[in-house]
Order: sequence, then C-alpha cells, then structure tokens
Amino acid sequence: MSTPSPSPPESLVQYGDPIFTGETVDPTKKAPSAVAPPAVADKEAIQRIEDILNAILPPQYEDSGYWMRYASPTPSTRFDVIKLQEEMDAKLMKRQARENGICAVREDIYRQCFDELIREVAINSPERGLLLLRPAEGKAGAREQGPRAHEPP
Repeated sequence: MSTPSPSPPESLVQYGDPIFTGETVDPTKKAPSAVAPPAVADKEAIQRIEDILNAILPPQYEDSGYWMRYASPTPSTRFDVIKLQEEMDAKLMKRQARENGICAVREDIYRQCFDELIREVAINSPERGLLLLRPAEGKAGAREQGPRAHEPP
C-alpha cells in the first residue's frame, strides 16, 4: 500500500521533515530530533526548546491528515538568514504584494518572516522567543478588530 506524499503549505518558517501520522493525526506524538542544537548538550534543555517551539509555532498538518511537520529545532546560520530575505522578496514579487497601503498578502508574508525570526531567537534563548510573541499577538489582535481599531471613538 502506497502512502500519499506530503505537500506541505509554503511557508518562510523552517520546518522539519514531514512525519507520517496514519489516518488520524495524533498531536501528542513528538517530532524525532534529527540534529540536536550544538549549543545545548542537556537532553532536558533540548526537549524544553522543542516544547516551546511547538507552543509558539504549532505543527503543520497536511489537508488529508496523513502528514504533519514540527518547527525545526536546528539553529539558523548566517546563510539561512540571507536565504530567508531572498525568499521573502521573491514571495512578495510572486504574489504581487502592494508596496503601499494595506495589503493582506504583504501582511501574511511579513507574519511568516516574523514567525521564522521568533523561531530562530527561541532556539538560542527561549525566554526571548516568548517575549517576541507579544508584538505578534498584539498585531493579530488588531488585525481581528479590523478597521474599527484605527477609528476615533
């Protein structure tokens, strides 16, 4: 019996390899650590980082429910940051994001980029990663309120 191949949604956030979950998704299943972060030698600290990453960036599920991916616990290099900038610019051009005014496409791409930056910071300093969630959550709250948030009372 052949398993369907994963087709994860495009994202600027670095995720690990897709994990086959079977017919139902089990969110309690942990991601296998392919590469342990070199700065952390303690197994409990590695598990703590993975737990924080899973809380900050929930696992992605494929539409069919057969595959899921966890945010990668691997620290980013300088090359990864340059690649992120290039990918972000390419996505902005490809999806034809407007340069001025309110643009949902640009907002989505910037949110993905900010999520990736939070992931990178959280790997090196989980406390700072959690602190960076505050501006992201504040922006999401303002977005949900819509134009009323900017109108005078």
